[in-house]
Amino acid sequence: MGPQAEYFDLLTKGQFRIQRCNDCTSAVFYPRTHCPECGGTLTWATPKGTGVVYSTTIIRRKPEHGGDYGVALVDLSEGVRMMAQIVDCAPEHVHIGMPVRYAGIGPNADTILYRPEHAA
Repeated sequence: MGPQAEYFDLLTKGQFRIQRCNDCTSAVFYPRTHCPECGGTLTWATPKGTGVVYSTTIIRRKPEHGGDYGVALVDLSEGVRMMAQIVDCAPEHVHIGMPVRYAGIGPNADTILYRPEHAA
């Protein structure tokens, strides 16, 4: 199984993980076979669960299709950036620089959820 398939398999088991290099200790996301910094081997690690919104947008949908929701690029405390859905906050209130905390895995096991730090 490749690293991307392994990542999504972990999500279906309710486990949010990123990779860490065994050699240079760099955090790595998106899943890869080798460290992009030094070429070293990677293992899965549980992130701290904290981060800051780097960029944000609102996905507009009709109310009967679930309504609007916020999507953001989140800079994790470990130093990697990932896309996540922001929950427990009106999409128009999500802003760049907002501290966020891990809130779970989306219902289809393909989305990482974060909430504003103050909503935790």
